[in-house]
Amino acid sequence: MNLNIFQNLDLFSVGVVVAATVVLGFSVYFSNPKSITNKTFLWFALVTAIWGVVNYSAYQTNNPVYVLWLLRLIMFFAVWQAFAFFQFCFVFPQTERKFSKTYIITLIPLVIATSLIALTPLLFSKIVHLSEAGTVSDPDRGPGLFLFAPVAVGLVLAGLAILFKKVLFIREPEFKRNVKLVLAGSLIMFTLIIVFNFVIPILMHNRNFIPLGALFVFPFIAFTSYAVIKHRLFNIKVLATEILTVVLAIVTFLETIFSNSVGILIFRSSIFLLVLSFGVLLIRSVRKEVEQREQLQVLTNKLSLANVELKKLDKAKSEFVSIASHQLRTPLTASKGYLSLVLGGTYGKLEEKLLKPLHNVYESNERLIRLVNDLLSLSRIESGKIKLEPEQLNLQELIQSVIEELDIKAKQKNLQLLFKESSQPLPSVFADREKIRNVILNLIDNAIRYTEKGSITTAVEQVKNNVHLSVTDTGAGMTKVELDKLFESFSRGQAGMKLSTEGAGLGLYIARQFVKMHKGRIWAESPGKGQGSTFHVELPIKT
Repeated sequence: MNLNIFQNLDLFSVGVVVAATVVLGFSVYFSNPKSITNKTFLWFALVTAIWGVVNYSAYQTNNPVYVLWLLRLIMFFAVWQAFAFFQFCFVFPQTERKFSKTYIITLIPLVIATSLIALTPLLFSKIVHLSEAGTVSDPDRGPGLFLFAPVAVGLVLAGLAILFKKVLFIREPEFKRNVKLVLAGSLIMFTLIIVFNFVIPILMHNRNFIPLGALFVFPFIAFTSYAVIKHRLFNIKVLATEILTVVLAIVTFLETIFSNSVGILIFRSSIFLLVLSFGVLLIRSVRKEVEQREQLQVLTNKLSLANVELKKLDKAKSEFVSIASHQLRTPLTASKGYLSLVLGGTYGKLEEKLLKPLHNVYESNERLIRLVNDLLSLSRIESGKIKLEPEQLNLQELIQSVIEELDIKAKQKNLQLLFKESSQPLPSVFADREKIRNVILNLIDNAIRYTEKGSITTAVEQVKNNVHLSVTDTGAGMTKVELDKLFESFSRGQAGMKLSTEGAGLGLYIARQFVKMHKGRIWAESPGKGQGSTFHVELPIKT
């Protein structure tokens, strides 16, 4: 009974290590599936897990045929384990590595040949001494051992030499710490193997520890896993998933080793393999989710920094526009004053041929003043410096004054400028006079500018708790695409650009901002090209 318990404990320890080795191998691989280092580590972990299972199984049967083939398989996987260890030391911690022709043409064929010879009588021809289950049997060794030993041991020593060289000559601190971790795991692994698989069996004639080979390899697996993915290891979500997977694997494995019938053993073994497989897939899924969140966080941080820089640039731009506009407005205002005096005859009567050119200069100066004023308004809006100075307004009187101001301009184009007043008395609107006047002036002035013939009709009425203003023209009309972009800064419709080269596309944008500051709405409608347009403004009635 005591012997059975001891054997079950042996099986338990080997099973736990094999499960943990597989889980750690896939954890490293999923942290960066494209890395040659991570791929090689997964290869080493899987070969080690298989080698550990075969190594344990070889000493649990007394059938000479089974024992012989299991011992051959141990040596077969030992060759590939040594080669995987060497390659890992060779590529660690690089993500990409090209192998030389010597490596591909000479070393790999040598490893393949050695592993195949391990499966033939050239290495073990028969079982000389068959021991009881749970102990080590003695095989008859052939000449193949003279190839196996130098290849397997040579690969291990070469791998250790590469690690020592990297520790001595690499200057980068982080890289050096990682290599030291791998080297420490390697030294612990080979110390355990030498002590328990060679020293104790030879000197103390105790070979009970040989079946536990997987235990001796685990320190290398654990140390190396940490070195490869240590920057991700402390992510609590991934770590918790890995621990959960190992615990579930251990629990299901415990049920397997204490099975009391062949049927239950097969069933529980299947459950164990399923838990292990789904656990690996779960780790992959969780790690992928965590990586995506990390990438999203990085992008968010970059966008936040970019947004801060954009705000700085936008502030600098607004300040530049404000300063430049102030500097421009002074000479333009002076030019306007002098031109008015010249055209008014203050400096004497002008010849007829000079009147038209001077009028053109005056109009150009006016356009520049309007542009500078628009830029100043834009700068103040974007910097948040513009403030409302509301008062009780009679909107009909304000509209009438704007129409009277623009009437001459409309008549010059032979356009009718109509005003359709409300049939009912309108309540006053609590608003900033100059800003609302700017909105109305902008809408009617644009209608005159972009209408070649016909009329512009301005109407006002009360709609529920709002005063509704509309400006309808018989001009070029607009498409839906133009309507969608109409109120953006520095945006002008195609028809507007064809009919008038004046303007920078700021007037409607500024009008929209002024209306929004009054908690109102502004929008435009048009049936289509050549069918005119209607601009609407709604302002809330406040007392």
